[in-house]
Amino acid sequence: YGLSTPGDGPYRLRSPTSGSSWRTLVSTDRPSPVLPDYSGPCISNLAYGLLDRHERLPGWLPGELAAARSVVLVVLDGLGWEQLDARRHLAPALTSMVGRPISSVAPSTTATALTSISTGLAAGEHGLVGYRMDVDGEVLNVLRWAVDGRDMRRRLPPDMLQPHAVFQGRKPPVVTKAEFEQSGFTAAHLGGVHFAGYRLPSSLVVETGHLVQAGEPFVYAYYDGIDKVSHEYGLDAHYDAELAAADGLVGQLLESLPHETALVVVSDHGQVHVGDRVRVLPDAILRHVDHQSGEGRFRWLHAIGGRGDALLDAAREAFAHEAWVVSREQVIDEGWFGPRVGAEARRRLGDVALVPFEPVAYFDPDDSGPFQLIGRHGSLTPAEMYVPL
Repeated sequence: YGLSTPGDGPYRLRSPTSGSSWRTLVSTDRPSPVLPDYSGPCISNLAYGLLDRHERLPGWLPGELAAARSVVLVVLDGLGWEQLDARRHLAPALTSMVGRPISSVAPSTTATALTSISTGLAAGEHGLVGYRMDVDGEVLNVLRWAVDGRDMRRRLPPDMLQPHAVFQGRKPPVVTKAEFEQSGFTAAHLGGVHFAGYRLPSSLVVETGHLVQAGEPFVYAYYDGIDKVSHEYGLDAHYDAELAAADGLVGQLLESLPHETALVVVSDHGQVHVGDRVRVLPDAILRHVDHQSGEGRFRWLHAIGGRGDALLDAAREAFAHEAWVVSREQVIDEGWFGPRVGAEARRRLGDVALVPFEPVAYFDPDDSGPFQLIGRHGSLTPAEMYVPL
């Protein structure tokens, strides 16, 4: 199926027709990766389009936004277009709104995508190239801002690893969890904003309403519940319940926000139900690997010196039937991480990437958490790359 255009009305799918501009999503042989639309409807262009709405509103955004006195941008972490479209009956508030799919960024992961939303840049420029990234030979967990559990905020200052201004330097209020305020990742992707913390989801609605009533022209709010539930439980009953709860949150915002306020809801990435389909790398690959970074669905392999070509060959032999197995040079040349990849970002990439199109993940013994991940993301499949706007 192709994806609808805004003129087709909200939440409709159409069959592809001759001359369709949409990429083919399914191939009879191997699928093609869904590459981010960095020059068009992409999450990296959304916030800046909203901030500049009175001067030059992008054509892929509804024209009514130009006249809005205030805009509230809500990010529901982990809600893909495909997941929402399959559960429209659970989301009456969201599906009552004018909507369309837009693309996430690569990799389709929270650390990279939220930074792209706030900076307006792809990973190749802002430099936070994944959930776990190589920084001078050490692998930094970007969300925890830690290496092997050690806090790295002093040794690796967030404003050095991600030095770009956020939200055009306008310092809008950001409504997010109170416990995130002092984190290294918050400093990296929200540095300098007016922080408004909440403890429970109901307070997100109250805090957002107060800020709009106080005259704020732009408010950014973030909710992580859908992503957390998907990781722990996958895309079954728990996910459905959490989506309904998040939709209730959107409904409360719709009812409580003042007149002439536009509510814009987006996500950073979608999800894939992986379960226990986690691949352990064979010795034929590991003999060439010094260390790993990235995550299960966008796994970077860092080669022992001089073994990059051998590593690529071994990885393709083992996993080409289920993944795009690509070199760093191919990722850069094909623009996966944006039209420009700076020197710092380039150094943070591995030599070979395993990016699955099947519902599998790749195991790294150094990438662990409090529970096994059931739902995952990071790859360039339609389920992960298309998000609702």
